[in-house]
Amino acid sequence: MVVRRGDELITWSQPYTRDPDEASVVALLAAHDVDLSALPWLAVTGGRHRVLSDFLCSTSILKISEVQAIGRGGQALLGLEGEQRAVPLMVASCGSGTALIKAQGDAYAHVSGSAVGGGAMLGLARLILGTMDPLEIEQLAAAGDRNGADLSLADVITGPIGSLPADATAVNFGRLGRSSFHGDVSRADLAAALVNLIGQTIALITINAARAQQCERIVLIGHMLDMASLREVIALVGQYYAAELQLVERPGYATAIGALLLAEHQASQ
Repeated sequence: MVVRRGDELITWSQPYTRDPDEASVVALLAAHDVDLSALPWLAVTGGRHRVLSDFLCSTSILKISEVQAIGRGGQALLGLEGEQRAVPLMVASCGSGTALIKAQGDAYAHVSGSAVGGGAMLGLARLILGTMDPLEIEQLAAAGDRNGADLSLADVITGPIGSLPADATAVNFGRLGRSSFHGDVSRADLAAALVNLIGQTIALITINAARAQQCERIVLIGHMLDMASLREVIALVGQYYAAELQLVERPGYATAIGALLLAEHQASQ
């Protein structure tokens, strides 16, 4: 949720529990001292926003395309306004999956994506770590060594290749797949390898899509970027491939901010 109060944007979030309805939206806003009936309109976006009616109480509901909201939010969090928005930008929305949106001016297009994202991380964490708590996964990953489960280039070809150093990942979870492996792997090392797998996948598809679409800049958004360990993996991949993967403040609110900005523009017409 994003609420504009003067020049300030107030943000908060809560876990998804069920589809939104009038009562839940009213209660959610009221808990943060926002009276729905006093709003001229409420902008909504995201995977389930279309289940809402066109009005809640007497407030008009402006339904904003998630693709457009992602693109506009990415521009906003990079501080791109006016003519600056004409620069081709790749926005990677890291949610349950990963959506790649090309933003240029007022044009926003879904160009690629992956089913690998936060949902995959939580599902695999449930299987291999016995937890779905992102805070616990983050704590474990920060304490672990990904190469306790992964194979590095040093393990596979005994050294670096191209721009990749010897300790770069060659095979995700490959150490566990060797017939010679008979040891134990700590939960921390498994968590580090899991975050590494997810982060590398997101970073690589984002870099490749940006280059294919001739985007001059790249920004990553979504609550997954709240994880310091994931940000470290993404930054490392960017370093390997000489790509500037920009990480911004409040990445989890980018799409909602984009919806707000688009709705404000729509309402002013």
